[in-house]
Amino acid sequence: MQAVRDALTFWFVMAEMGADGLPLGVNSGFGQMLDPEVLRLARRGNSSAFEMIYRTYGRACYNVALRILGDAAAAEDIVQDVFLRMMATISSFRGEAPFGAWLKRMTVNSTIDVVRRNRRFDGGDPTEHFANLVGTDASAEARVDAWSLLMRLSPRERAVVVLHEMEGYTHKELASLFEQSESYSKSILARSLRRLGVGEDLQPYSEESR
Repeated sequence: MQAVRDALTFWFVMAEMGADGLPLGVNSGFGQMLDPEVLRLARRGNSSAFEMIYRTYGRACYNVALRILGDAAAAEDIVQDVFLRMMATISSFRGEAPFGAWLKRMTVNSTIDVVRRNRRFDGGDPTEHFANLVGTDASAEARVDAWSLLMRLSPRERAVVVLHEMEGYTHKELASLFEQSESYSKSILARSLRRLGVGEDLQPYSEESR
């Protein structure tokens, strides 16, 4: 199991490489710090501030939704929904956690809502679209490899693997998201990692194989 975890981690670190070839890390995505002045202006409804927030966190929002849902159009819908909700509720942000963490939680909640509402949700194969996003970048092969792994799983399995293994969610947090017990997410994670095990003859997820 550890080998599978290490492979997923490696592939997604590669997938998040910047133009200089270095991992984007905590200074990118939801880990970026928001300028306090931008936040102040956004709370007053300033459109330029909202645009800056989108430029800062839009890609991270899209990536999380895409990895879980496996469908580019659905991920774009999540981004639109999250940022509309953010604009409507930003006045409630009190700063107990970094703004990026607040927006990430909103993104994950919206994405899991889609998974829970659509029990048979399974988007089409987005590999070609995903490959187009990376172009000739050196990490393109790693991105496709990681994507091929995730597309072997059902939407719920992808959600648990991505959130637990990649995003650091605990089983307690996952239980709250899915309104299930902790043993529920633990069993899904264990089953998913077995399905990703080296040497297994795995086929992409389909409703027939569920």
